[in-house]
Amino acid sequence: MEDQAQTLQKQISQAAQSLKIAELATELERLKQASQQTGFWSDSSAAQATMQQIAKLEARVAPWLELQQGVADVVELVGLHDDSMQSELDQQLQSIDTKFSALKEDLKFAGPYDDHDAILTLSAGAGGTDAQDWTQMLFRMYTRFFEKSGWKYTLIEESPGEEAGLKSATLEVSGSFAYGKLKGEHGVHRLVRLSPFNSDNLRQTSFAKVEISPKIDKPDEVEIDEKDLKIDVYRSGGHGGQSVNTTDSAVRITHLPTNMVVAIQNERSQLQNRETAMTILRGRLAQLQLEQHAEKLGELKGPNQSAEWGNQIRSYVLHPYKQVKDLRTRYETSDPDAVLDGELAPLIDAYLAFVLGKY
Repeated sequence: MEDQAQTLQKQISQAAQSLKIAELATELERLKQASQQTGFWSDSSAAQATMQQIAKLEARVAPWLELQQGVADVVELVGLHDDSMQSELDQQLQSIDTKFSALKEDLKFAGPYDDHDAILTLSAGAGGTDAQDWTQMLFRMYTRFFEKSGWKYTLIEESPGEEAGLKSATLEVSGSFAYGKLKGEHGVHRLVRLSPFNSDNLRQTSFAKVEISPKIDKPDEVEIDEKDLKIDVYRSGGHGGQSVNTTDSAVRITHLPTNMVVAIQNERSQLQNRETAMTILRGRLAQLQLEQHAEKLGELKGPNQSAEWGNQIRSYVLHPYKQVKDLRTRYETSDPDAVLDGELAPLIDAYLAFVLGKY
């Protein structure tokens, strides 16, 4: 039993180290001390954000600290070689092992932004009206998944198609490990079906791009040099070009080194639109940094535009047969209707297992 207890203690320690539990515990203590300072609630919105972060960190850290303490106690007691305690210690060890097995799910979310909320952007690709309709189908698929998961989402921007569907849409998604679970959706999604927009009812292939980035509203998490930004303000316009605002409230921010552009006109306040645009820009730059394995933003190259509509990550076939196949994990199902109704968990789990298996 002593060897078993020590082995389990080592495994738990390695997992906690991988998840940076000690660093998170230090940050939790710092925030708790800050929350006890005089005048903490003078800025109520900042205070509420801090309290939310405390709750989030406690939920992440406390189970691991309890597990580490529990196994340390068992290792110490086992070392006493008291036969009268053997049965009780064996039960405690099994209980700790069971809890550890459940907590090991967290190892899937050891990335730097995996515990963040997410920004999801859908963009129609090649395929005209069919592609815009496909983009709206994906919009419904993801929102159904969020609803089934108990997550919250907020529409930031949308651009309707001329005849049907959506040219683009951007959502803010809030849920447990939202970015960590959704990041595998990032890429080009391909649909094959009989076109409802073609009088000859021909088979049509359509593409839509899904972009997933972490929601980063703290400037110090991704520091952007102001001189690298070009900021334009202009008047918001509604459908058909009519004015929806008499002031220049819409904001377009260009990150010059990568030529990445974020434009927001959702809010009536220029300041709100700028803050939203900067949050999205920080997330997209962080996503690009992860993709390019760059240590600094200054090392980034622009997004690879040439591969946008050629390298699909997943195919959804509705005709001549029914199938959804992820081209990275090789996961496939013959029930695309369920997937398009928000049954994404098996695809997400397959991707997380695939990524873990690579390391």
